[in-house]
Amino acid sequence: MIPYENLAMDLLKKAKSKGASAGDIVIVEGDSFDVQVRLKSVDKLTNAHEKRLGLRLFFGRRTAVCSTSDFSTESLDRLVEETCYLARCTAEDPHAGLPEPTPLNPPDLDLYDDSLRRWTMKDKIDLAVQAEAAAMGCDARITNSDGASLSHADRRVIYANTNDVVGSYPVGSVSFSVSPIATENGSMQRDYWYSAKRKVKELASPESVGRVAARRVLRRLGARKIATCEAPVIFDPETAAELLGSISACVSGYAVYKGASFLAGKLGRPAAASFVTILDNGTIPSALGSRPFDGEGVATRKTTVIKKGVLENYLLDSYSARKLELKSTGNAVRSIGDVPSVSHTNFYLVPGANTPEEIIRSVKRGLYVVELIGFGVNHVTGDYSRGAVGLWIENGELTHPVEEVTIAGNLKNILMDIEMIGNDLELRSTVASPTLKIARMTVAGN
Repeated sequence: MIPYENLAMDLLKKAKSKGASAGDIVIVEGDSFDVQVRLKSVDKLTNAHEKRLGLRLFFGRRTAVCSTSDFSTESLDRLVEETCYLARCTAEDPHAGLPEPTPLNPPDLDLYDDSLRRWTMKDKIDLAVQAEAAAMGCDARITNSDGASLSHADRRVIYANTNDVVGSYPVGSVSFSVSPIATENGSMQRDYWYSAKRKVKELASPESVGRVAARRVLRRLGARKIATCEAPVIFDPETAAELLGSISACVSGYAVYKGASFLAGKLGRPAAASFVTILDNGTIPSALGSRPFDGEGVATRKTTVIKKGVLENYLLDSYSARKLELKSTGNAVRSIGDVPSVSHTNFYLVPGANTPEEIIRSVKRGLYVVELIGFGVNHVTGDYSRGAVGLWIENGELTHPVEEVTIAGNLKNILMDIEMIGNDLELRSTVASPTLKIARMTVAGN
């Protein structure tokens, strides 16, 4: 079999012989697995192999993208012909084109686990069953389950373009979660917990994940409403990461050049409290958002987005960089059959010095948020309004669970009103944050 790197270069040469001025190819091949169990029985199981190729061609400033999962000679010849035809038909875009050619020497970021291929299907199912059993065995009030799931994927990514940039890397990930249901005095609550890593051996044990899920759901029993007020709000690491995800969307080059972000035109200006630093770092070994190069063959890097409160960088691919007269930050992502767009790698808030317990003790009356509901974020204006579930704080102690409330503010003010940052950062996902205290938000209840 011809190595995919050679296949990609041969197709690009063929496209150039037909008049294409430039082009690139992404090839992804790999396996994925997903199992869902409920009350010890398998509800759903999928095990799939994937192989796809995406071709992007330029005729001057005209461009088109086509893809295929058929790697036969006839199919690939047809793909080149059709992509050339479509590119000639499209309108010119003065900002279209490949990134500036740079040598690609991808580092080994330890993103792949060989043991994924040796992991038996029985062991995968058993892990999900054990996590669910551990949660349900913690307390008699846990009476049911929304189930447990386990997923993993291992793939090889190949990139090549007509600037003689060629690179590839293997990548894998594995995760599992459990979602127990608890009842008490006619009240029913649901919560979850999970573990996600690059390596099987780095996963938390199913017993520990089950116990955390149980503890999280039990603390929600007896939840009640509260009166509307203005109060300090503490986001736990999971909900703080969701808040940070809204900031990630607002520093995307596409949102910025379209004027669809409240941070557009704010480079070099204060955007957050003076001790806040936010990074995007795609070079952290084994982290879930890491990759040696982006969807355009540009080496990923560590980008300081906000430094000591000042907005320093947007996240950019080559197209949005040209629109903004800046340089790519190596944040291009792409699906096989589409043009590149922008996304974060490992996007996180640099931790502070305070423990979560110290942050809670600093609040006389306020809300500790453990779940956010809905999508009430306006990236253009910064207006922020989300349904929330949490625990009420009185005199520095968590007292009773709270539900059916809304927390509201504006991202401009929320960033400036960050008062304390926890020391409990863990890169559990591609967006991560430690515990975060906002000095004041509107908490709408009764």
